[in-house]
Amino acid sequence: MKHSRFLISAAAASASLMVLSACGGSGASSADSDEPIPIGVIADLSGATGDVGSNYNEGMLAYVAHRNADGGINGREINAISNDYAYEIPQAEELYRRYLNDEVVAIQGWGTGDTEALRTRVANDELPFISGSFSEELTDPEESPYNFLIAPTYSDQMRVALNWIAEDAGGPTSVAVLHHDSPFGTSPVGDGEAWVDEQGLDIDYVSHAMPAGTTNFAGVLSQVDAAGAEYIVIQNVASPAAQLARDLAAQGGDQKIVCLNWCGNELFATSAGDAAEGHMAVQPIAPLSAEKPGHAEITAYLEENGTDPSAAGVSFVQGWYAMHVMAEGIAHTLEAGEDLTGAAIRESLESMGAIDTGGVLGDGTVEFSADSHRGTVASNIYEIKDGVLSEVEAGATP
Repeated sequence: MKHSRFLISAAAASASLMVLSACGGSGASSADSDEPIPIGVIADLSGATGDVGSNYNEGMLAYVAHRNADGGINGREINAISNDYAYEIPQAEELYRRYLNDEVVAIQGWGTGDTEALRTRVANDELPFISGSFSEELTDPEESPYNFLIAPTYSDQMRVALNWIAEDAGGPTSVAVLHHDSPFGTSPVGDGEAWVDEQGLDIDYVSHAMPAGTTNFAGVLSQVDAAGAEYIVIQNVASPAAQLARDLAAQGGDQKIVCLNWCGNELFATSAGDAAEGHMAVQPIAPLSAEKPGHAEITAYLEENGTDPSAAGVSFVQGWYAMHVMAEGIAHTLEAGEDLTGAAIRESLESMGAIDTGGVLGDGTVEFSADSHRGTVASNIYEIKDGVLSEVEAGATP
């Protein structure tokens, strides 16, 4: 019930923030303005990745409510205009056009396909864009000058996973990469294969798409068995990953699962139940159960709002800090006396130095430069024990 009340509270907060959208416009961009600061949010609440997308969106909106209650950014409220695009690229493009007309100063996006589809327009429109996607394609400022990644790329996560597997196996082994059938899913697959070759890892490497909407992965697992794979790396969200873990257990399979970012979370652990025990996660965002210093504000906010912090998953934490990083870039711009233009916010993010996350993201800080918009390369490695992500190694890098 506490979680339900929080969801209602978050939705109400979102609605109240959206009412402020009429206050946006060119005046909001002025350094001397006292108008709310408009930020567009493209969210997946009901689409293929809504299981983690809704929790991520709740985290962003909770951060906005928390920061506004604490005086906002330099005394100005954040106006988060949040809408569901149901993981459909055309809907994301329509929302982007709407937000452009609303004269937002920055955008919080979500999926890899839509983020990459919008990349050129974001650059032309000079709109800073932080996304839930960690595609390596977005890190080069020459190609994606207004995209910023707050966590390691999927490819860096894959490299960490393969390094761990090579060490854990202690000899020749085989890995099957099972992935979402989308740009998000395929993003790290080729880079993982290249990493095996570059590092001379003694790993046979194969990959297979996970059919969307399936309720049984027996067919995919038969392909894994045929390849002789001893490890399974999953690049997908939590619900299908949990189904695959249950199917693996039901078949008596002994492969070790290593989840990357979007399935390496509490939802995977609770949905898979006993079938999740002993499996691994490469997760760059520390869950609240890790009790890092940067979790204190989140925990206090949730408790003040009558919510059990255990109901807020790691995706909630990720959404909170995605908005925090953007807000810090905006604050730096205002403190410098600059108008809130996209170019000025971009320069702030590139030049302001490390943003402290209290141990929550990567190795604890996020830092961009004019040469790289890869905020960190460090991930944490967890083992699922008694339904909880138990830290095995902090700050692992490729």
